[in-house]
Amino acid sequence: MTDNQTLIRTLVELADSLVDEFDVVDILTLLAARSVEALDVSAAGIMLASADGDLRVVASSSEAMRLVELFELQAGEGPCWDCFRSGEPVGVTDLASAADRWPRFTPVAVGAGFSSVHAIPMRLRGTVIGALNLFRDVHVDLSVEEVRAGQALADVATIAILQRPSPRDVQQVNEQLAYALNVRILIEQAKGVLSERSGLDMEGAFSALRRYARAHQQLLSEVARAVVDGELLADAFDPA
Repeated sequence: MTDNQTLIRTLVELADSLVDEFDVVDILTLLAARSVEALDVSAAGIMLASADGDLRVVASSSEAMRLVELFELQAGEGPCWDCFRSGEPVGVTDLASAADRWPRFTPVAVGAGFSSVHAIPMRLRGTVIGALNLFRDVHVDLSVEEVRAGQALADVATIAILQRPSPRDVQQVNEQLAYALNVRILIEQAKGVLSERSGLDMEGAFSALRRYARAHQQLLSEVARAVVDGELLADAFDPA
């Protein structure tokens, strides 16, 4: 069942990014986390396409979800791939039954505790730039209302990504997506550095980076670059 209050709050925050400067990865991490709350799913993740057409993990609601998505990319099969290629939602109520459809991906996802999956396209005017993955640990498909709510979240996030500047051609779209993917790589590097130096796990390191960025009113990418460059040390972060 859709949590309408969380859905509305998330749509407002995503819409605010259309007029304010924002960090792409931070806003997509917000989308993943709020999708879990608003749509009553167990985990959510977002993949975006690079200029060569390959998908990349950009945001996940948990580290476990990120690992499943990374395997999906390596396997070259799964709900997100099918959704991206078709531009249409993909849903499977009983994930274990999809072993013939996704022989490599299915056992990994089931082994991670997921029982059903739904992938929603991120698209704008016919251009599909990625997909929102939604997983549940029970055999329950998304309702029509939940699919529509998920699509609304994905649509607003897509507009937010592509509106800097407004994408008038393919080159501009590719530039925006490349920027988002490069920021994600930088943040992954910062997570690794902070994890090694502070003893936090990767999920905790990312949370610490986000807390610092918000507390100091900085972009997440700026904080990540400072960590990677050695300008910001581990003792500057709150591990709570």
